Amino acid sequence: MHRSELTIDLAAVRRNAQTLVRALSGAELWAVVKANGYGHGAVDCAHAALDGGATALCVATVAEALELRPEFPDARILVMGPTHDVPAAREARLELVVGDEIPEDVPVHVKLDTGMGRWGTSELAAPGRNVVGVMTHLATADSDPEFARVQVERFREATASLAQLTRHVANSAAALRLPEARFDAARCGIALYGLSPFGTDPTEDGLEPVLSWRSEVALTRLLRRGESTGYGRAFVAERETWIGIVPIGYADGFRRDLTATEVLVAGERRRVVGVVSMDAFAVELDRELPRGTPVTIVGDGVLLEEHARIAGTITYELASRIETRATRAGRVVT
Repeated sequence: MHRSELTIDLAAVRRNAQTLVRALSGAELWAVVKANGYGHGAVDCAHAALDGGATALCVATVAEALELRPEFPDARILVMGPTHDVPAAREARLELVVGDEIPEDVPVHVKLDTGMGRWGTSELAAPGRNVVGVMTHLATADSDPEFARVQVERFREATASLAQLTRHVANSAAALRLPEARFDAARCGIALYGLSPFGTDPTEDGLEPVLSWRSEVALTRLLRRGESTGYGRAFVAERETWIGIVPIGYADGFRRDLTATEVLVAGERRRVVGVVSMDAFAVELDRELPRGTPVTIVGDGVLLEEHARIAGTITYELASRIETRATRAGRVVT
């Protein structure tokens, strides 16, 4: 094995897309594949999502869309972030999300700010001929459904006379648990990858994790009482303790604040101890194990949601920051 190996289960992406399509009850599923598919691989996951019933692809930038266009010459691709590169978008037959300024000769979706407090217009003007959609962005669908409902109602009232346009509001959390946010389409990202927008076990919402991350023990050593491992002597053995060194660190996306999370070593849960280094971390063992003993960082019941809770962050960040290094292999399961 290389230092570590990622496996992306594209069949799970397809099944997650199908789960979202069922949840949407007739509204279209638009697959969000920005940030390289949240670290899962934009092109492969886009294919799987479209196969699973998605009808459009959503990205953050024109550059991301241009990378997809050769692979998906006929797909509807929506650029959700602001851009000044309208000529490139027009040439590539992209659709743009805009606020107050509406460019000519390119299909646009006008974004209404109903409470996110970022991009978007505070008041909708009469739509021009190239306006094909109107949308808003929910701020709290995963954490405060009541405020999300306030946003939905603001949007509904503001767009009541625009039924001829495609109206889209829901993200993954709203698609799964906020039926009133469905409208005509939903822009879903995190749930496609089998990660819970609520930070809970994804199987609660019928989702299957897509990514697994594995490595192996590169070294085991016995610490005597009072000996330590890693920078700063953050872990000092209180008794004789076996530790295993795993050749993955924060340069690979295994963050420094993941100390105390658990991984599987030889199929058993083991605690990460000491400070996570740039290229390695240590796990506490109950015995000596041979070099090459398998380590599962994500997968086989170890959820990215667990690591996110330890790190005080969200799965979106952890997944998108797993770095691709020359010594790591990636496999795609179809």
